[in-house]
Amino acid sequence: MSALPPASSPLWAQLFMLDDNTRLPLQARLRLKVVQVILDGRLAPGAALPSSRDLAQALGLSRNTVTAVYQQLVDEAYLEARPRSGVFVRQGARPATIGDPARIVDPFSREGAASGTPTQWHTRVLRSLTDQPTLSKPDRWREVPYPFVYGTHDAQLFPTEDFRECCVRSLARSQLPHWTPDFETDDVPDLIEQIRTRLLPKRGVFARPEEILVTVGAQHACYLIAEALFDRHTRVGFEEPGYPHARNTFSLRTSQIIGVPVDEQGLVVESLPALDYVFVTPSHQSPTTHTLSLERRQWLLRKAALQDFVVIEDDYEAENLYAGEPTPALKSLDKTGRVIYIGSLSKSLSPAMRLGFIVAQKELVSELRVLRHAMVRHPSAFLQHAYALFLSLGHHDSHARRVNQVLAQRMDAAMKALAEHIPEFECTPAQGGASLWVKTPDWLDGGELAVRAREHGVLIEPGDVFFAQPPRPCPYFRLRLSSIDVGQIEAGVRALREAVRGMGRERG
Repeated sequence: MSALPPASSPLWAQLFMLDDNTRLPLQARLRLKVVQVILDGRLAPGAALPSSRDLAQALGLSRNTVTAVYQQLVDEAYLEARPRSGVFVRQGARPATIGDPARIVDPFSREGAASGTPTQWHTRVLRSLTDQPTLSKPDRWREVPYPFVYGTHDAQLFPTEDFRECCVRSLARSQLPHWTPDFETDDVPDLIEQIRTRLLPKRGVFARPEEILVTVGAQHACYLIAEALFDRHTRVGFEEPGYPHARNTFSLRTSQIIGVPVDEQGLVVESLPALDYVFVTPSHQSPTTHTLSLERRQWLLRKAALQDFVVIEDDYEAENLYAGEPTPALKSLDKTGRVIYIGSLSKSLSPAMRLGFIVAQKELVSELRVLRHAMVRHPSAFLQHAYALFLSLGHHDSHARRVNQVLAQRMDAAMKALAEHIPEFECTPAQGGASLWVKTPDWLDGGELAVRAREHGVLIEPGDVFFAQPPRPCPYFRLRLSSIDVGQIEAGVRALREAVRGMGRERG
């Protein structure tokens, strides 16, 4: 900016116009705008800013708000206050640009093309998942009236005040030494202790601290395990249908993923071929929601010992139980160290939290620590510390109880709505979790229904993505209940019925 406007000029209001879409407090929005103006180069180093009185008048703010922002930016070395002169952009507040931008050559322009051929990345990528079927949602899916899909926190259930309390406590000066150092390959001890003494015993699992590793969610746990243990010839048994994200992760390292059927009691253990590993979701099988029976759990572990394979147990949604007692985790029955246990801390709270953990023999955990260090060093120590407080103060348990009560209501509403409005659909009420696996008449493809349902404002998860070899047509889909209010469920099912009727009319 070559010439600054006078103090009374309305151009200051245009330059510092606040963004109303950030959802930040007023003071934070003004600070953000001033920083953007400086970093964008619209105010050069040494440029004078309007007085707090003038800027407040130009923007319709209180002078105290502007003064507080100026003082904060002086403390952060964006601005400097000169006695009896005013406030100025500090020298060095804006990073210097290397080279003359006017001389930067677009490599795809005629001039750039003469200097070399653009890199063909599709010939260099060695492992790709872009063509693999997986769970996905359309852009702006939150605006769809009836989202029976997974992928967001429930605004009515999220424990805002409780979690804010834990974050604020973690930021207290007395707590900073507990999470600000570089942990290298370690985790925050407070979180390990809470997992070890509060979470795992509920699943019948008792582990030492050196047998627990914190991960950036359960998906990261699957990736670490595959990276450390699989090669192209590793034989991995996988539920069919099964969890597509884990299947895709494993497929990056092995081409030998062998489908194992599931039924009303979960994985069909009797049909296991020769394997090196088997991946199971025993608490609520993904996607059918069936629970692996205790008899089959015991038989699976006996087979693992007899045939010398390892069981990878993803115990997702184990705490989401509506009635009865939970079946013991496979890891709790493991006497020979053949079970690698994967747990999640964030599913019932918010999928964006990205906190999970692995429980395994200390020799394997030691290897995974070093591997994790090479990838992400360690998950956020601040988040680990805050969640340790969340657990220790009992917030996690009370939140889980609230979630279970609400999900039980949603499950009941969904079952009643399906029975009333689309009785030709078949589904078994789940004893826990947050979804229903629905079978349609054989002529109806779940993928086609998902497309038509979207036209009626309904999002569902097509069943074919859960199969390595889906039937055609694939008469299945999943109704997820974690992102939709109970009051919307019946209307959503009625809208889904209209999509089904439209497809039926087309097929006569």
